[in-house]
Amino acid sequence: MGMPYTVLMPIFAKNILHGGSHTFGFLMGATGIGALIGAIYMASKKNIVRLGSNLPLFTAVFGAGLIAFALSRSFILSLVILLATGFGMLIQMTSSNTILQTITDDDKRGRVMSFYTMAFMGTAPFGSLLAGALADTIGAPNTLIIGGVMVIIGAAVFSRKLPELRKMVRPVYVRLGIIPEVVSGIQTTTDLTCPPEE
Repeated sequence: MGMPYTVLMPIFAKNILHGGSHTFGFLMGATGIGALIGAIYMASKKNIVRLGSNLPLFTAVFGAGLIAFALSRSFILSLVILLATGFGMLIQMTSSNTILQTITDDDKRGRVMSFYTMAFMGTAPFGSLLAGALADTIGAPNTLIIGGVMVIIGAAVFSRKLPELRKMVRPVYVRLGIIPEVVSGIQTTTDLTCPPEE
């Protein structure tokens, strides 16, 4: 629901912001710079702890960015909004991909990632088709607002499910040693329950 904003970008460049091909280039470039900043932020993280919390937060940032961009009629403001939109989009995509690959067993990773890729890339053309049809009926700004709202709703649903997902993922993180304080806590408890050697 959120990704088809790229196929609607020419409409915003020409009809909404009254520009041309250079306007379109700047808009797409702003998204790319935001994504690059997001990539640098993700590369600076030392481990994957709290990536699950990033998912709903930055998905909501992505959705809010889409809505704000749809409402903007200023070229400069649109560039700033697209920086934040690209940032949120990249972090959401990278966080979900990283978590999935981390919690998946080695012998099943290929299958899991093929499903992930199918769900992500395979549905994009259908989303673009739907966005194009909606834009033709209700206009590109309204289509983007609907997409942004749906992205925020998705973030809210994921946020509600997050405690349950954490319970499922926690043993995997402990087994992999990703949560060292838990591992050391278990070790300390084990040491305390063992009788002292004589």
